[in-house]
Amino acid sequence: MSETRPYQLTNDELLAQLDEMVTVTFSDLTSQFMLLPRGPSFVTYLEFLAGYEALRHATDGFNSISVDQCWTALQENALALVVIRCVLGVSPPEWEDLTFEETGVRLPSNWGRGLDGKVKRNHDFFTTSTGKTAMTIERTTLLLRSACTAILGGADEAPDGLIHRLEKIDTKEGLDSIRYVAQQHVPYAVLLYERFLGRPFASHRDSVSELVGDVMESAIEEQLSSSRIPFRKTKRAERVPGFDQAPDFFIPDELAPTVIIEAKITGDDGTARDKISRILRLASMRDQRLAESKPTFQVVACIDGRGFGVRRQDLKDLLLATHGKVFTANSLGDLISNTQIEKFRP
Repeated sequence: MSETRPYQLTNDELLAQLDEMVTVTFSDLTSQFMLLPRGPSFVTYLEFLAGYEALRHATDGFNSISVDQCWTALQENALALVVIRCVLGVSPPEWEDLTFEETGVRLPSNWGRGLDGKVKRNHDFFTTSTGKTAMTIERTTLLLRSACTAILGGADEAPDGLIHRLEKIDTKEGLDSIRYVAQQHVPYAVLLYERFLGRPFASHRDSVSELVGDVMESAIEEQLSSSRIPFRKTKRAERVPGFDQAPDFFIPDELAPTVIIEAKITGDDGTARDKISRILRLASMRDQRLAESKPTFQVVACIDGRGFGVRRQDLKDLLLATHGKVFTANSLGDLISNTQIEKFRP
């Protein structure tokens, strides 16, 4: 890596070359948006197809649909539950709301999301002891009842300026629509339009959002561990005395930190600004300690993703706050040798 990076400069050199260093850091950022972690709940098309076939067989090719038929499908392949949700075109929390409207029973918050994850990870879930408990059967039956009612009813007439969520090629006319789509070759333009409305991988991106952030943290851990650097990685939402929000890494620990690392990969500029604001607060705390002649720490940012490449001023503020100690996935190999972490290398 021949081009000079901001973390290689003195403070005076950084100030003199600030705009150039913003450009250099921008060029280092990688969008990452074409690659997603699979995660433990990722469902391949072949797995999804097996769940679809279980539902198709149980409903006699969608000639009829009932709670009992849905249960037959779920017991053959639990992923049929996800298929039913996709027919409705709703998220797990929205399915809970639909169930409340239909049955008057309010399911516990995020119970549907939890069930969604369980069937993705275990396609035999409803034949296990957990899946056969009275509570799980009762609550799942409520979901199925609301789904069958909505599917059989099709899309209601929507007021002017609104569109009904079931106004889709496979649900508009109730079961007739599903049967048509299942039996006929659906026009490619229709499939592309459905995809346009739903955004490819949208629900999967939501489900693995935490894992996306873990990519950078895992890379930092690997760097520190392989060099035998003592460090403390904080847990999500952990409270650390003296800090409004716990940084991602303390080196060597939170009792006497020499280096603090904040890490983030994001394609969203709002999330990027939130992370930069956290780093700016840490820099302010560092400067305050320095002014009071108290032991202080170095602030380091390890970032990536197109979210950090939206606003030059934000990145300029970040470089100034960290005294240039900003690393991307492309430059993470320079992290230890260009920060005070180096002094902890055996």
